[in-house]
Amino acid sequence: MESKKKVPTNTITRDIKTLAAPTGNIYETVVILSKRANQIAIAEKKELMKKLEDFRNDRDTMDEVFENKEQIEISKYYERQPKPDLVAIAEFEAGELVYRKAQ
Repeated sequence: MESKKKVPTNTITRDIKTLAAPTGNIYETVVILSKRANQIAIAEKKELMKKLEDFRNDRDTMDEVFENKEQIEISKYYERQPKPDLVAIAEFEAGELVYRKAQ
């Protein structure tokens, strides 16, 4: 996935007026951010599942499951990534999102 550029990994307080300024309506901004966050989350999930597919074994049972250090590292990497909503907000604030109103 693309590298996350200076996106905070924890929540921060934001000025609602600043977020609403590009659209003129905070509710439209929230919808835009929500849809973008969902897109990011789906893309990250697909990427993670693709990487973890290599570790899947058809004969895994509860007794046969073993810890795989590589698999754990991949999972930890994705856990440390900024949350999709924070990435969406950062993209919106940087003017990187393209959106249009449905007519």
